[in-house]
Amino acid sequence: MNIENAQVQMRKGILEFCILHIISRGEIYASDMLDELTSARIMVVEGTLYPLLTRLKNAGLLDYKWVESTSGPPRKYYILTELGRNSLDALNETWQELSDSVQAIVSKTEQHSKPANGSPAPMAMPDLPTPPSSTI
Repeated sequence: MNIENAQVQMRKGILEFCILHIISRGEIYASDMLDELTSARIMVVEGTLYPLLTRLKNAGLLDYKWVESTSGPPRKYYILTELGRNSLDALNETWQELSDSVQAIVSKTEQHSKPANGSPAPMAMPDLPTPPSSTI
């Protein structure tokens, strides 16, 4: 198993969910989304974000509006549509169920790997054959 690839796939799997959450708070500019994702340690680049935003818009989950800027060209601000809000609600339910399920599994694994006192579990010794008894 390639751990790095698995980590990337896990992050990709929740990227749309995170983006919808960020946009749900109000109108937002794409570079502000990038900043928030980066500060949350979900590394994403413009080449990933913009196609994703286009796909979400084409799916009817978000829209945008142009806002004039005093320091350059107009900026595109993204907003959720009603369908986007409904989809985010459904994803929130799915996330909560998935998070609870994963936490249940992880906590059981942690409980089995440590004894009650918190020290590392002792290594189990294999059963060794009993040596034959000798008589003199």
